[in-house]
Amino acid sequence: MTRKVALVTGGSAGIGAATARLLAKTGYTVGINFRSHKEDAERLADEVTRAGAKAIAIQADVASESDILRMFETVDRELGPVSALVNNAGITGGYARVEEVSAETIDKVFRINVAGAILCAREAVRRMSTKRGGQGGSIVNISSIAAQLGSPGEYVHYAASKAAIDALTRGLAKEVATEGIRVNAVAPGLIETGIHAANGDPGRLERLRSTIPMQRPGTPEEVAESVAWLLSDAASYVTGSILAIGGGR
Repeated sequence: MTRKVALVTGGSAGIGAATARLLAKTGYTVGINFRSHKEDAERLADEVTRAGAKAIAIQADVASESDILRMFETVDRELGPVSALVNNAGITGGYARVEEVSAETIDKVFRINVAGAILCAREAVRRMSTKRGGQGGSIVNISSIAAQLGSPGEYVHYAASKAAIDALTRGLAKEVATEGIRVNAVAPGLIETGIHAANGDPGRLERLRSTIPMQRPGTPEEVAESVAWLLSDAASYVTGSILAIGGGR
């Protein structure tokens, strides 16, 4: 059997960490990428290993092409060719109206959220494509419901970057559909992660609870379940889809 190897970018916390844990439980060896939270990533890799799977923590900044190349080479060498990529690494760039956002913030958000995701997808396709001698595989991009809502008054710049992820998902899915590769995305809504406090608004989930039809935020584990399904053979006829995980928002 072909070894199942997953690479989760931004995998040290939140949705990425929950996804890495779940994929390990379903039979994947897992590369857990981190940029700066080394202790969290290594702790998670140790946790997965103690549970009987194999995982390694890999430092790389997805804003850097050379780091991305090194990351994939590390996976090749230590785990084997990647068969599943979860493009999770991303930043919001902080809360700001468009009239206040800086060029530096826009550049950083798009380098990480968009260029980084495209370059990671490029490296995955080079390894997965049956046209190139690969065994096929699956890519799941982490988008956001913000891409549809626009996030006015909060972070239109972030929403725009996630709209680009939606376009990447649909276009790449069609481009590699005959090469054994499926490409999908999940679009989380309001999820219980540390990102809200990190952006300076720890009460955001409670403040916006009433805007969610289900009247509660989601959990990273609920998002991870959807990612794992899209990567699995149960979703074998699903490609180019963007699955909303937002409680109806």
